[in-house]
Amino acid sequence: MKLLPLLSLILFPFGAFAADNDFVSLFNGKDLDGWKASDKPGTFSVEGGRLVVHGERSHLFYDGPVENHDFKNFHLRVELMTHPGANSGVYFQTQFQETGWPSKGFETQVNNTHKDPKKTAGLYNISDNFTAPAEDGHWFVMEIIVNDKHVVTKVDGKVIVDFTEPTPPTPPEKNPERIINHGTFAIQGHDPASIVEYRKIEVKVLK
Repeated sequence: MKLLPLLSLILFPFGAFAADNDFVSLFNGKDLDGWKASDKPGTFSVEGGRLVVHGERSHLFYDGPVENHDFKNFHLRVELMTHPGANSGVYFQTQFQETGWPSKGFETQVNNTHKDPKKTAGLYNISDNFTAPAEDGHWFVMEIIVNDKHVVTKVDGKVIVDFTEPTPPTPPEKNPERIINHGTFAIQGHDPASIVEYRKIEVKVLK
């Protein structure tokens, strides 16, 4: 094997963060520039290049210049690590909301050992996953790919959810705005006992 491919396998064992000029970083690793927190901003901090989520329920919405924070078709990938018993989530096609759980858009669950049976990379209340695809204390890559009515989630390259929204949509009664549309991303702070770290958040816009 040539040195360059071998080095690539060492640095990017799942291929998720290999060089791809079409991906744009949404998190600079220094501060929360381009992001806007809801009612408990202290839940989110940046430490050593990592976005640390630890505190009361709150949501951190992407509010930056990429696509004017309004995405329809995209490939989002994040590198994250859960601590024992942690719960979080990555929302997509949502919009800023001062309090409460975001009513618009979809939540991609982040939970490997929290008591909630719905586990990482499931589409919450839409296409749930009940088997943890990653372990606490280890960095893993989660991807969300949305192309028109089709949504695919992956963890370390393995497909977890492959969902196509029916026509007409049939959102759950508790989440009537959980339909394919457009909007921004948000990171969830679930509860004070949960600690989740994110160190890369990147997106590729799909036309």
